Amino acid sequence: LLAIISTSHAFVPVASSSFSRRIDRSVAAATDFDVVKVDLTDGRDYPIYIGSGYTDDDASDMLKSHVQGNKVLIVTNDRIAPIYLEKYEKLFSEGGDLQVSTLVLPDGEEHKTLDVMTTILDKAMELALDRKSTFVALGGGVIGDMVGFAAAVYQRGINFIQIPTTVMAMVDSSVGGKTGVNHPLGKNMVGAFHQPQCVFIDTNTLSTLPDRELQSGIAEVIKYGLIRDAEFFEWQEKNMDGIMKRDRDALKYAIRRSCENKADVVKADEKEAGIRATLNLGHTFGHAIENGSGYGTWLHGEAVAIGTAMAATMSAEMGWIDEELCKRTYDIMESANLPVELPVDSPMDKETFLKLMSVDKKVANGQLRLILLKGALGNCVFTGDFDENAMVKTIDEFVAECSGKE
Repeated sequence: LLAIISTSHAFVPVASSSFSRRIDRSVAAATDFDVVKVDLTDGRDYPIYIGSGYTDDDASDMLKSHVQGNKVLIVTNDRIAPIYLEKYEKLFSEGGDLQVSTLVLPDGEEHKTLDVMTTILDKAMELALDRKSTFVALGGGVIGDMVGFAAAVYQRGINFIQIPTTVMAMVDSSVGGKTGVNHPLGKNMVGAFHQPQCVFIDTNTLSTLPDRELQSGIAEVIKYGLIRDAEFFEWQEKNMDGIMKRDRDALKYAIRRSCENKADVVKADEKEAGIRATLNLGHTFGHAIENGSGYGTWLHGEAVAIGTAMAATMSAEMGWIDEELCKRTYDIMESANLPVELPVDSPMDKETFLKLMSVDKKVANGQLRLILLKGALGNCVFTGDFDENAMVKTIDEFVAECSGKE
């Protein structure tokens, strides 16, 4: 795992040495945050700031140090805007050296479309934003993905900053540069890899996060333990109650450790040619559930939780993991109040699963590839070499009672 960089020297890049010196002095005043660095090639490294004790001055300087030009467009949704938009508009406007504009989009996965994303481009054009302008994504995964994609294609690529406000976005979607929108035939099928200038996480925003959204994000936290970090999984088993009760230290540790894992994987495989695909445990089943049920019916993490249960069940069916690990997978998700089965009224059936999974992004040369657990806790494989009968049996088991099926 990547080591946590001391806050006294972790601010890279910075706008000026005076900023660095002032931050160093602020550390003595017990500023409470950590920095995880995402190491990339060609000078594209960027920091993930994780904390809750930012002063307005420090937050403003940290964010503005990652703005290249003098124009900023903050994009958020209509649920986050009334709570946090004014605050961040002031942080970027402090000092008067930046022209700050805002755009509020509708909230929800059902709005993660090309049409809605195009409104970001329309706004940028209306404001005559140039290539040195910066987009800011303020919100959860939907906002982050759309704003990042807009930044990737506007004038063939401009800078953007991620300010995630959900656990899901903090531990997963804001880190690593995956951007995009949904297509009627598949989730996240239209997009680009485009890395942010920084990720700014203020865990205080989680105080206003609905319980269901919190639980959804925990599905991605659990994933890291299952696929690569057994010690982290065991810590979660002991501390899930604290996470669910929003204990400050437990949440911060869970977010930080998740970001360390994500940064480590992105460093090794930025464009998902191999190991990065393992971060999609449960996602092939989960994306099919999201699409087949209608976008917005399930939160992403809820669908991934069911998909992870399916992946664990299939892995156990093939003898790749023992029944104890399969049970621990179910148990930890249930301790986070996550679903591990489809409801009776689900529209999902075997044919829908197989059709939607056949257009998954991990299909190569017509072959479906899955991320499955194999071996001891913390190990997985990304493979097309699996027992298709075990996959079909798993799907049959999960849809057996849907829509009245027996």
